[in-house]
Amino acid sequence: MPVFVDYAALYTCFGALYDEAKGDSRIAPRIRDAHLNIQFRYRDPDAQVTIAAAREPSQPDAYFDVIWGPVEFPIDVEMSMQADIAHAFWHGRVNLMTALARRQIVARGPIPQILRLLPAVEPMYAMYPRILQTIGRDDLIIR
Repeated sequence: MPVFVDYAALYTCFGALYDEAKGDSRIAPRIRDAHLNIQFRYRDPDAQVTIAAAREPSQPDAYFDVIWGPVEFPIDVEMSMQADIAHAFWHGRVNLMTALARRQIVARGPIPQILRLLPAVEPMYAMYPRILQTIGRDDLIIR
C-alpha cells in the first residue's frame, strides 16, 4: 500500500516541506542560484510540483516559487518517481545516483546541475520528519 492514500495526503506532507524550504536561508539561496525550473512528477498518487527558481519569486519571503499542478513555462529538469521513493528520499534514505541507475527516479535535463544541488537539500532530510511530526503524521516517519 502506498505511503500517501491520495493527493491531499501527499500535498499536505510535501507541501509543508517545500513551503518551509523555499524560505530557509540554508537551502533556498543555493537552489535559487542554480536558476533552474525543476519539476517533480509523482505517481501513486499522481501529483506534480515545480520549483520555479529560474525567475523572481512571487512572495517576498521566498527565494523561489513552489507551484502545484501544470505550469506554462519551460521546465529545465524533470524528475519522475513513485511518491513512496520521494518520501524515502526526503528522509535521507534514497541515494540519488543509485535511484537514477535503477530507474526508480527518471530524470530529464542537466543531471550534473541537479547533483550539485544535493548538498543544498541535505538539511531537508532532518526537516521532513520534523514537519511530519508537527502536522500530526508521525505514522509516516521512517525510523
